[in-house]
Amino acid sequence: MADRGIEAVRAHLAKLPPSDTLTVAERRLQYERAERVFPIPPEIKVEQVSAPTAPAEWLRPPGAVAGRIVLYLHGGGYVIGSPRSHRHLAAAIASAGQATGLLLDYRLAPEHPFPAAVEDALSAYRWLAEQRPVVLAGDSAGAGLMFSLLVTLRAQGLPLPAGVVCLSPGFDLTGAPEMISGDAETLTMLRRGADAYLAGHPADDPVVNPLAADLTGMPPLLIQAGTGDFALPQARALADRASAFGVDVRLELYPVDTHVFHVFWSFLPEAADALAQAGAFMREVLAGERTAAAPERQR
Repeated sequence: MADRGIEAVRAHLAKLPPSDTLTVAERRLQYERAERVFPIPPEIKVEQVSAPTAPAEWLRPPGAVAGRIVLYLHGGGYVIGSPRSHRHLAAAIASAGQATGLLLDYRLAPEHPFPAAVEDALSAYRWLAEQRPVVLAGDSAGAGLMFSLLVTLRAQGLPLPAGVVCLSPGFDLTGAPEMISGDAETLTMLRRGADAYLAGHPADDPVVNPLAADLTGMPPLLIQAGTGDFALPQARALADRASAFGVDVRLELYPVDTHVFHVFWSFLPEAADALAQAGAFMREVLAGERTAAAPERQR
């Protein structure tokens, strides 16, 4: 089953034109077509909502426990991505945590550069946190946005979430060669996305880059990445930075090469295992039962 699923995805990707030949609008449309390959389970209810200033979707798994909320911030380099492209992954995270998910459609660059996405995430988080504890979850650049939100919350003296789940974090916008490994096309796209999002803002601003931020007092943190992920150095650096500030952090590494391999949860055993671990973590922190674990684990 796993082999057939992977081959189907590869066949789909082989039909797509190179990303560096597409406009931003074309890349966004291409990204959203992922919902054709990765539909969500029919039992999960999807409800459109404003949260409160940006569009969003409630994702309601049948086993969700009342009062458990996960705010999901999608990846896409701050330039592409939407609820359509990430609904399948956000729904799986919510299901694993037996929680209701809120998938935010935050504003994207280049039309809306920094700090628009942070402002949208902050508004959504404050709206949720007024009534119940929240877990943050996100993939790739969504992890960077989560830390932008965390730093902003603490600066404003606002309550922090119960926990944070980072799936293949890809937050570094400085272009530091030690933070990434990849082919020329990948590096070019990442650089263009960073430039569009920052629009001249310093890439080493602690609100933008968690490796420059004081992480003291941050909530429990789970980081998951593949051992062949081009952003693996960022996952390791984030775990080291958080640990140095006394954060309860766990880094889980899986023997896969794909960035955000979690999207393949329906047929890839490593992805299903990762989501199960993330779900257990979310349930622990929301119930206040989190116990310290080994800081790094190979799955």
